[in-house]
Amino acid sequence: MMMITQMKFSILLRIFLFILGLILFLDGLILILQNKIHLGTILPFGIGLFFLIYVIFYQKIQNALQKNLKLKKFWQIGWALFSLWTVSLLAFFVYLHQQTQSNTEITKVDAIIVLGSGIIQGRPSPTLASRLDTAADVAQQQPQAWIIVSGGLDYGESITEAESMSGYLQEKYQLNAAKILKEDQSTSTALNLKNSQKILTAHQLDLNAKIAIVTSDFHTLRAAAIARKQGYHNFVTLSAETPLATRYNAWLREYFAYFSGWLLQEY
Repeated sequence: MMMITQMKFSILLRIFLFILGLILFLDGLILILQNKIHLGTILPFGIGLFFLIYVIFYQKIQNALQKNLKLKKFWQIGWALFSLWTVSLLAFFVYLHQQTQSNTEITKVDAIIVLGSGIIQGRPSPTLASRLDTAADVAQQQPQAWIIVSGGLDYGESITEAESMSGYLQEKYQLNAAKILKEDQSTSTALNLKNSQKILTAHQLDLNAKIAIVTSDFHTLRAAAIARKQGYHNFVTLSAETPLATRYNAWLREYFAYFSGWLLQEY
């Protein structure tokens, strides 16, 4: 009876891993083919592929483990470490969901900084478009504010994120081009904010000026921490909704970005 129960559990586990693996593999593959190559897409692709291989070659793998006890021990340790990592990832997702800022009403601002998030064939990605839409809402209410669009040249692109962002705001919202300032050298959040300081200074604004930093909902916490570390004293973060199709990939990327940012002392 015990053996039958174990066999049923093993079969159900393999079915679950196959379905999960297929979802993760296709999710990562589709986004990678769209040129979104980062840990948030590569890792699901790799984990999904591993699950599929494990299920397909399950019996051969089990036979090899039974013949090599040392390999079996490493295999068990690997699964234990993966389980701990998964628990930490889920805990981070819960934390991110609970702590995400959602400011929508702000007072008068001197400048709006829109952080980059990638472009696709010269056009803002859905995540970046959501940030720009949020920024445009504020800019239309406060036409006196400068808009700093921040982002450098992405791999495989012919124009910078800043150029694409500026074009989007002008085409979709008819915002005044003279009020849009382009920071087109940065490749990270820390550089987005650091390089934007030079533009603020050039327009007689210092770090005490009222600044609205627009980014994705999941990214507001880290962006705010970096801004404080860099000396921004009077800012508010505005969160744009992350499209569901890439939301959890973005959260996964943010998981690693949190730790790398801490190691690099960005905040």
